[in-house]
Amino acid sequence: MKYRMFKGFSLFCRMARRLRWRKRTQTGATPAVFVWALALSSALLVSGCVSQAEAKEGTETPSRALVIAEQGNFSAGGAVISSAGEFDPKVPWFVPQGGQTRHGDHADVFYQIPAAANPYAMVFLHGYGQSRRSWQMTADGREGFSTIFLRQGYSVYLVDQPGRGEAGQTTAQTEINAAPDDQTWFTQFRIGLYPEYNEGVQFPRDAESLNQFFRMMTPDTGRVGEDAIVSAMSAVFDKSGEGVLFTHSAGGSPGWKTAMQNDRVKAVVAIEPAGFAFPEGETPENMPEGAGIPLDDFLKLTKIPIIVYFGDYIPDEEAEAFSQNFWRGVLETAKQWAEVVNRRGGDVTIIHLPEIGINGNTHFIMSDLNNQEIAGHLSAWLRQKGLK
Repeated sequence: MKYRMFKGFSLFCRMARRLRWRKRTQTGATPAVFVWALALSSALLVSGCVSQAEAKEGTETPSRALVIAEQGNFSAGGAVISSAGEFDPKVPWFVPQGGQTRHGDHADVFYQIPAAANPYAMVFLHGYGQSRRSWQMTADGREGFSTIFLRQGYSVYLVDQPGRGEAGQTTAQTEINAAPDDQTWFTQFRIGLYPEYNEGVQFPRDAESLNQFFRMMTPDTGRVGEDAIVSAMSAVFDKSGEGVLFTHSAGGSPGWKTAMQNDRVKAVVAIEPAGFAFPEGETPENMPEGAGIPLDDFLKLTKIPIIVYFGDYIPDEEAEAFSQNFWRGVLETAKQWAEVVNRRGGDVTIIHLPEIGINGNTHFIMSDLNNQEIAGHLSAWLRQKGLK
């Protein structure tokens, strides 16, 4: 990349020197020549700025450049706690003392707004052990959902929930577990039954992609309750405006409650949500007693379109592996939940991908090898619901 940029810059310098010489020796030198030279050299400079993903052999090069009108970061929600005592500014920083505050339990948000943006934003919440990277570049260097939909004109807001990723400052400490567990997540996320990959799996099988995938895991940095996550997510929508909420896995449960709390959530796209919000008195047997929510809150979910995706390798019958049976139970609960919502006038669609002829997907549908195909299916749904 540096070499190509240097060549373009060198060409620009040579042309500029020649133009200055012409101006000194020819009184009729035209400004148009300089404009042409500047435009050509600028184009060369831009064409030289290729990303690592584009340069990587075997990866798909985006068909056009992205034009970003605005991007940045902000914190959303959170709490402030304080300690008793009086702060002395003369005491060294490494000596503990009272009379201080601590800001924590907020979400950290990276956003990008394209030129000519769609009126609806997209807000992305990750799952357990993950950060906003789940929605960005894939482990093998392809574009993730955030960039795919950014190209379609949506503003994207990528969230690190409180106590995760760049939102690591919390108000209640916890112990971070450093025990080896890569193989557990390989299996739980249905890439396969380690060390074997599932047959036909839509996950890259090279060693470096698996290495990158494992390095996307990130721990909880403190004890953060679901209410704090919901409050932070609602604050994100206060900033983003009306939009579509994307959730993944453990992000599903706070996602439903965010939609209930903030009417700027105009639709929910849930990728294999691990939890569901049932009204009081109608919770399934596998949910703990008292886990239901007030009916008035639940009915807010009937006012927006919702689509829920599940991938492959979820057995119809009892299996030997806990991971397979776990997701079998989640899919059954999702179908029960959809029936309860739709019976009250809601609009929930459950998509089990193998049932529509799309096979091989893991728990990370949005970053699997066929994520462009999934995005295409989702785009059609967004268009149907008037959100595209």
